[in-house]
Amino acid sequence: MKKAELMSILLTGSSIVSSAAYGQEAASSSNSAPAELGDIIVTAQKRSERLNDVPLSITAATGDQLAKAGVNNPADLEKIVPGFSYQPSTYGTPVFTIRGIGFFDTAVAVAPAVSVYVDQVPLPFLAMTPGASLDVERVEALKGPQGTLFGQNATGGAINYIAAKPTRDPKMGFDLTYGRFSQIDGQAYVSGPISSTLTGRIAVRHEYRDGWQVSQSRPGDRLGKRDFTAGRVLLDWKPSDTLRFEFNANGWIDKSDTQAAQYVSYSPNKLPADGGYTDQQAAISANVPAPDNDRAADWDPNTNLRRDDNFYQFSLRGDLDLAEDITLTSISAYSHFKQSAPTDSDGVPQNNLLYTIDAEIDSFSQELRVAGEAGEGRVKWMVGGNYGHNSTKDDQTGQFTSSNNGVGPFRYNDFVNSNHQKIESKAVFASLDYGLTDTLTAQGSIRYNKETRDFTGCLYDAGDGALANAFSFLSNVLRGFTPPTVALAPGSCVTLGDGTTSALAIPVPIVKETLKEDNVSWRAGLNWKPDRDTLIYVNVTKGYKAGSFPTVPGITPVQFDPTPQESVLAYEAGFKLSLFDRSMQLTGAAFYYDYKDKQILGYIPSAFGNLPGLVNIPKSSVRGAEIGINWRPVAGFTFNGGATYIKSRVDSSFATNDPLGAVVDVKGEAFPSTPKFQVSGDAEYAFALTGSVDAFFGGNARYRSKTTAAFGRVSAFDIPGYAIVDLRAGIESADKNWRAQIWGRNVFDKFHLIHVSRVIDTVARTTGMPATYGITLSYRY
Repeated sequence: MKKAELMSILLTGSSIVSSAAYGQEAASSSNSAPAELGDIIVTAQKRSERLNDVPLSITAATGDQLAKAGVNNPADLEKIVPGFSYQPSTYGTPVFTIRGIGFFDTAVAVAPAVSVYVDQVPLPFLAMTPGASLDVERVEALKGPQGTLFGQNATGGAINYIAAKPTRDPKMGFDLTYGRFSQIDGQAYVSGPISSTLTGRIAVRHEYRDGWQVSQSRPGDRLGKRDFTAGRVLLDWKPSDTLRFEFNANGWIDKSDTQAAQYVSYSPNKLPADGGYTDQQAAISANVPAPDNDRAADWDPNTNLRRDDNFYQFSLRGDLDLAEDITLTSISAYSHFKQSAPTDSDGVPQNNLLYTIDAEIDSFSQELRVAGEAGEGRVKWMVGGNYGHNSTKDDQTGQFTSSNNGVGPFRYNDFVNSNHQKIESKAVFASLDYGLTDTLTAQGSIRYNKETRDFTGCLYDAGDGALANAFSFLSNVLRGFTPPTVALAPGSCVTLGDGTTSALAIPVPIVKETLKEDNVSWRAGLNWKPDRDTLIYVNVTKGYKAGSFPTVPGITPVQFDPTPQESVLAYEAGFKLSLFDRSMQLTGAAFYYDYKDKQILGYIPSAFGNLPGLVNIPKSSVRGAEIGINWRPVAGFTFNGGATYIKSRVDSSFATNDPLGAVVDVKGEAFPSTPKFQVSGDAEYAFALTGSVDAFFGGNARYRSKTTAAFGRVSAFDIPGYAIVDLRAGIESADKNWRAQIWGRNVFDKFHLIHVSRVIDTVARTTGMPATYGITLSYRY
């Protein structure tokens, strides 16, 4: 199938797709025969292909399907992508995991294990992703290492959003939603020609919602306001038949409240017998543990928890046809992200810890590649290179009163963790598909990546001199009050040497380190396609995630030591089948991951005891299988379902601290935030109500089994399994120009947890959203 033919296939649909996705044709109530599922085109291999021809595990969904399911940002993909998990870190930074491969860290500027792209343009840090789902044509979730084409930091997989493109005919549309908690969401777009060679599209979205969390100690206080605005401008210019440009300017502003936690128990970081302070013990212990009510929470009174985050990005893609079957592609992008996000994650109204993340990231990326075909499509090849440069500032300010906020008689209530980096990466890559026979194809791809990270960081006094005085005293004690006496200035770096000798106990002016790494990612595979409706494939893939410097309260420089890169060697075998006159699409895969040097936020031994830092687990593994179905047994009725089984395990002996500070060996444990089972299903029935109006009703259900929030098998950190049900019903015009839909999310108000953490002196948990419901009106012209 030629490129032009592939891109001309219409992407329509009305149901969620699991493991495979296909467009849905308009339903007719007059015909009860099964309806053939149409094709959907994906770009998982950086070229347009029928999903049924791609030998990878992919979940895809159209923009219409995302809207019906209430998928408004990447975190919502749990609703439709079995094997995908989302959890916020203790201070709100998003963490994505696919098939057990993810990286949990509290910092903003860290390389993820699941990468996110919009039109193949990277969003290199997950904090940049909230606006990615604006006005999209479809989304593709690629499972397993994707490093050869999408770069390192995709050991778990890659999420690729495809924005809705400018049209050659004038188009417009809007969606208006009103729901529980005074939710008012509005989205609109206009699209059309500007000249004979230039088309454009503008899309905007604003989301508003009142607070949904209720303070346990002050029942009149509410938290959880939503105030989010996103926009995008697309320009497509085709100056000639062989040259095309796509310009994308997009951004968002988030002034929403951060989410507060629920109090579970008092768990002092430092016991009185070890010199811990008891200022807050009685007050915190008097708090009643939160009930199993997802609206209950608590936070400090008279505290503004409104974030002030913004992001913008400019990208330019150019495609030049060098010959009929050879295309040169350039993708350039610049991104800027800024965050100021105060978070009260201790779950109590006392100031145990109020944390504010102040981050700023500038990112530039450039890709240049040439792709082509030969031998009447039997040979498909691609060669290219990438360059990236990121400048990151990740500062965390803590305000606290706790069992450990002092050194002897010297108390302090504020500190700043600082992590500034310059990251430069260079890569070259190539891929080749070769048809050994008419039905058997061999595939191979490879990428060499080289990266340099320059780090400067420290634990800083917040400016009032209290932390500086405490660490001056500590340094002098460790040195036996040997002259010269240490007297740190307000606002200075207080990180000390190791403390084992008088020389090393002297505070350092700042910590500077460099991490240089390189790696070779690769993929090799065979796929057999005996007919249009059958694909069987096997792949072996090696992927890497870059090393990282932590953002931690570095009492000693060793805490800032980087964790080296991790790797995944993945084996996968799968199939894709069209059955029953193409009214059913059945997919499945089995996989095994050999996981080396898994990065975790753990603990580093020092002269001051075990201190937080990044460490590597030498050997782990993931085994699993998944299956998906997309079925239209009769015209008008569509069912989609998917299930994933994952068995993750630490295979090597590895000692670390559990969340409560006890040293444990985690060998044999499953990975945190990795449920064994994830199941989702969506069903919808549409029928003609009158000659010009159709009606529909449907629902989505998803289940995930129990998991844990941290290594160590501490029961307080268990996350129970849960099932969530969403329902919808509505009417729409037969020509799909307008729609009115009523909907409910989590209609049975199922209480469910998404994270549990130990925050200084408390164990606290974060809940999912309660039941919400509303109505959405849509119009297209």
